[in-house]
Amino acid sequence: MALLFKAFFCQHGVVAGQKGLEKLSGQAAPRSRRFPDPRMTEADGLLAVGGNLDVKMLCEAYETGIFPWPQEGLPLLWFSPVQRGIIDLEKSIEWPSRFSREFRKWIRLGRLEIATNTCFAEVIRSCKEASRKGQDGTWILDEMEAAYIEMHRLGFAHSVEVFLDGKLAGGLYGVFIKGVFSGESMFHRETDAGKVALAYLIEEMKSAGLGFLDVQMVTPVVANFGGVLISREDYLMRLELAQKRWERGVCRYEWARGPVSLSRIASKLNVEMS
Repeated sequence: MALLFKAFFCQHGVVAGQKGLEKLSGQAAPRSRRFPDPRMTEADGLLAVGGNLDVKMLCEAYETGIFPWPQEGLPLLWFSPVQRGIIDLEKSIEWPSRFSREFRKWIRLGRLEIATNTCFAEVIRSCKEASRKGQDGTWILDEMEAAYIEMHRLGFAHSVEVFLDGKLAGGLYGVFIKGVFSGESMFHRETDAGKVALAYLIEEMKSAGLGFLDVQMVTPVVANFGGVLISREDYLMRLELAQKRWERGVCRYEWARGPVSLSRIASKLNVEMS
């Protein structure tokens, strides 16, 4: 991506595009102290360049609707896309039929175990090493991996792990701040195992009263589980509402470490637990 725009320096070495500079002129300062207003991006959603991946900066980014998307050989890039991917948890979500059949079979045969936060580092490393159609390399650079492991250590990043016959078969990780889960990446070693992690996450967040999952972009897999694109303005409104609901105690969710109950998803699949 060519960085052809003029820029100005904000606090902590972050720079914003020319469009952001023009829009900020004569306006009140945005909510974030380190980042430009998330609406003031280039056409491709690029908001700012530079800064670092310390936990405080990452938390501020996610709280403001911004996420890092680094590219090898370039300064750190921060995005607030014009269209944002979400899964609306207030709508009915039907799982793909073939996936449901396989999921049901794993439960009945006793092959499946789901856990949270038991091997975060292995999950992010597996996401980093996963081959993806149409992608050459990975955006999960070494510094990103280290930063999110630190986020996990401090309780801001979490993983869902899927085990088949006792072996890690798939999973996902993301950031959970003020009642909003922002999915970062998922992987599978066995077909559909990553989808199991996503299905579990959807049911857990829905049961906690959360309104949506932030998925950033909508892949075919995410689309099959209700993923849609909404406007940035709509996303920022949803984000603000979700944070207010969290601060008022309207919804709550406590992340645990260890195996989780399959009863909720077994009920959705009409499978009796032994």
